[in-house]
Amino acid sequence: MEVNMEVSWLRVLLDNISSYLSISSMDTLSSNPAHKYYTRGEEIANLLQPVLENLVGSDASPSELLNNGFEELSQYVDELREQFESWEPLSSRIFYVLQIESLASKLRESSLEVFQLLKHCEQHLPADLVSPSFEDCIELVKLVGRDEVSYTIDLALTDQKEGNGPTSEVLVKIAESVGLRSNQEILIEGVVLASLKENAELTENNTEAEFIEGLISLITQMHDYLTNIKQSQLGCSVPVPHDFRCPLSLELMTDPVIVTSGQTYERSFIEKWFDMGLMVCPKTRQPLTQTSLTPNFIVKAFIANWCESNNVNLLDPLELIQSKIGSSSPMKIAGNGRTESLDATKCEKLRQVLSRSVSAPGIVCEVVSKTERIINDAADTSVSSKTVWRLPSGRHFHHQGIIPATIRETGSSSSIEAEVKKLIEDLKSSSLDAQREATARVRILSRNSTDNRIVIARCGAINSLVDLLYSTDERIQADAVTCLLNLSINDNNKSVIADSGAIEPLIHVLKTGNLEAKENSAATLFSLSVIEENKTKIGEAGAIEPLVDLLGNGSLRGKKDAATALFNLSIHHENKAKVIEAGAVRYLVELMDPAAGMVEKAVVVLANLATVKEGKIAIGEEGGIPVLVEVVELGSARGKENATAALLQLSMHSPRFCNSIIREGAIPPLVALTKSGTARAKEKAHNLLKYFKSQKQGQRRG
Repeated sequence: MEVNMEVSWLRVLLDNISSYLSISSMDTLSSNPAHKYYTRGEEIANLLQPVLENLVGSDASPSELLNNGFEELSQYVDELREQFESWEPLSSRIFYVLQIESLASKLRESSLEVFQLLKHCEQHLPADLVSPSFEDCIELVKLVGRDEVSYTIDLALTDQKEGNGPTSEVLVKIAESVGLRSNQEILIEGVVLASLKENAELTENNTEAEFIEGLISLITQMHDYLTNIKQSQLGCSVPVPHDFRCPLSLELMTDPVIVTSGQTYERSFIEKWFDMGLMVCPKTRQPLTQTSLTPNFIVKAFIANWCESNNVNLLDPLELIQSKIGSSSPMKIAGNGRTESLDATKCEKLRQVLSRSVSAPGIVCEVVSKTERIINDAADTSVSSKTVWRLPSGRHFHHQGIIPATIRETGSSSSIEAEVKKLIEDLKSSSLDAQREATARVRILSRNSTDNRIVIARCGAINSLVDLLYSTDERIQADAVTCLLNLSINDNNKSVIADSGAIEPLIHVLKTGNLEAKENSAATLFSLSVIEENKTKIGEAGAIEPLVDLLGNGSLRGKKDAATALFNLSIHHENKAKVIEAGAVRYLVELMDPAAGMVEKAVVVLANLATVKEGKIAIGEEGGIPVLVEVVELGSARGKENATAALLQLSMHSPRFCNSIIREGAIPPLVALTKSGTARAKEKAHNLLKYFKSQKQGQRRG
């Protein structure tokens, strides 16, 4: 271990781990299709937290290598938490789970690296830091589950290309892994994938379009497979003709109606589909311009005749839509051209995965006209004459069409370099269309590949991207700043970006850009501020005031980015006064409201600002004492620690503040903290209580 090294990433990592663990109480977590990956992350976080808390409470400071490990791990923890918090049934379950799985894998590997680095410097650490031993921690992390649905999907797609087709067990495994539990969810997934494929084709991303086409084929096979299972569950002595069954309910139709695509559905089920906002044909995935339904009297007459001839009684569709499919006896199912026998256990598992009621939650879509724009991470393209699907945005990328690493678009270093050089020419072009396409492409290339980031920087793209930060085209500006954010993940690129004169243009974006551009500009400034000398440059260039404005008036994502950047900048002493003068304390106190979802980020910045006189005064005057006391009582372990540190600074500054803290009821939670807090929290709480006692004794003597 080394002395006097930057330790902010250790604190940020602990902060992020606490935030990650706190989402276990989210109501939606249990229904999240990637829930098992949260549990795996939770196991790793619980191993890391006590070790890192002891490290913070010790005199040891992490080496640069270890600090880099903390930085990488902190980012993975935060990204994983954001993905779990942002889940909504609007997007492709397959892509969501693949994205979560990729992050979870990175978290696991990064955690192993951190524990291994700690093991190497074990002899320089206090004894209480190595129990349990780092070797034990490494073995426990290795035991964390790592079965990968991406591998299963890759094999299924490979079999499909070779004409073998995935087996029924593989289809069930994929459906179970991504949370496709009903026919309706399978159909919705197909609709979303069709839209993603169209977006990929619009941006000429042929590799991704081909991958999505393969997924659509898998989804279609799941639907066909479930259709066959349902056929055997209908209880009819003769097979029900395919055209007599509703594609949504898979049941014999009683009130068939035609939608504008020409397909026929059971009225109650297609109405339910429309009620969810799904303006697309479930079967053909064709956009629908209206929800008008035409009774299909011909099919209804055929069904009536068939029922009479085969002595079949029709079910009431309104009752059916609320019912669950009952259990069934073992059945023969087709898979890969073979007849396979399922025992009762497999049948029940299959029924639970693929045969639940059709009342499962759907997705809400928004139909956009050809004059509107689809914002995605691949490009800014005008929508064609076809109506398309608007997808929810993610962090750093706007559509979730991210293919698994095993089949993601790749290329040799030389081919990427040749492409990047051509893109740089387009970045310098006078054509806005060329600039849009080039910035969008660089954004994709820099998003997930470390090698690509190195090649892009080496080819000289950074200067051109910096110039485009002044573009009057919002899409170009937003993509350019996000490219720089992606490139700044590489430590060497941080210096190159700062030396290219990017700081002032980034501040320009922070002041004038759209919401996404401002958020990513703040995140880029934070990334650059990891380098000590950049903290001074960024503060002197005038970034603090617009960061504070984003903190007070931005989106939740923007507020978080601003708070993180301000924390890192305020580590530099000269920046503290600027942050306070810009009015940050008032916003930070407001963000201490748990409803804002930013308590921990706000309190860590306040604790930092409380180390200077101006900060103490501002916190007291802005009503910070009551909320800090509340965090000591009800906050997370890291929140309690930082709140106590801030209160200690306030108490020692002013007897008035000290009395106010006592009146707010701080003593009972502080006493509890001396027994159950982190090592640093216990120390701060003990010192604060000791100070209260000395002040009381002084008043008596006076």
